[in-house]
Amino acid sequence: MTTIPDALLAIDPPNDPPPRSIYWSPSGEEVVDCHPRDIAQLLATGGPMWVDIDSTVRSQHALLEKIFRFHPLAIEDTLNPNSRVKLEEYDGFLFVIIRGVGLAADTDDPYDLETKDLYCFLGPHYLVTVHAGPMASIDRVSEQWRRSPDLLGRGVERALHAILDDTIDSYFPILQQIDEFIDGLEERVFVNFDETALRDLFHVKRLVLSLRRHLQPSRDVMNVLTNRPSQLLTPDVQLYFRDIYDHVLRINDALDTYRDLLSSTMDSYLTQVSNRLGATTKALSVIATMSLPFVVVSGMWGMNFTTIPLSGWPHGFWALLIGQLCLGGLLLLFLRHRRVL
Repeated sequence: MTTIPDALLAIDPPNDPPPRSIYWSPSGEEVVDCHPRDIAQLLATGGPMWVDIDSTVRSQHALLEKIFRFHPLAIEDTLNPNSRVKLEEYDGFLFVIIRGVGLAADTDDPYDLETKDLYCFLGPHYLVTVHAGPMASIDRVSEQWRRSPDLLGRGVERALHAILDDTIDSYFPILQQIDEFIDGLEERVFVNFDETALRDLFHVKRLVLSLRRHLQPSRDVMNVLTNRPSQLLTPDVQLYFRDIYDHVLRINDALDTYRDLLSSTMDSYLTQVSNRLGATTKALSVIATMSLPFVVVSGMWGMNFTTIPLSGWPHGFWALLIGQLCLGGLLLLFLRHRRVL
């Protein structure tokens, strides 16, 4: 694992940025961003080491095979953006895939969710993280370790915990944003009855369901890291992963609550639509009931016959008008008595 041919060490990598790395020696000295050719030597001396690889840079990704000699199936997964969230145990290392989420900042859609997979290789004295392009959780943890490299001296298991914890905690700002979305939607539905709220309701509900779909596999991974015995994770370190598992449960409960709130809000919106439609139908029914005597009486007295009752009476028009109004009123009273209107 830690030795490579001298010919390979003599080859300079192309003009690509080197991988980020932090090494904490047993004597307490740190090495930050070492040359890729020095990684194997540092691994041979022992001491915790973290190497962060951008899979879009070919020279960095080649280190997984040339230096670390990881299993080809695990290396293949790091190039597949559709790899499922999982934990696999290989000979000498653990392979963890976790999914980071965030609201897209470069789109006009406030409900657009972007995801990025993070691949972690945990060995006896090293931690290798792989991702495509920049990743916010890695940047935050890297900045913390650069300020205090001694944090890496606690062990690579604790380093893995710090990265996974920050990745899972990225759900909480999204939950806060969803809470604000729901508050705004409730006001639009119950106070203003905004007809465009239904579209946003579907968008937020789809966002909640997407988060829940991405979170569910992470729950299984954290459960395994917390409870399954492993040579690379001691029981005292597994206690820290239990904290991440608790965070996953909290997020899952919050998403279930938001889903129920959105369903209730949607049902209330549809109920208001139905009530408004019923009120409109009732008003139209009153108008139709009042106009029914006019249609019948006017149709009868408008027939083309020579002799029609009251046709020669000077007050015949007013008598028929009053009679029609009375018939309409009697119909309304009858229908209200029967509780039809």
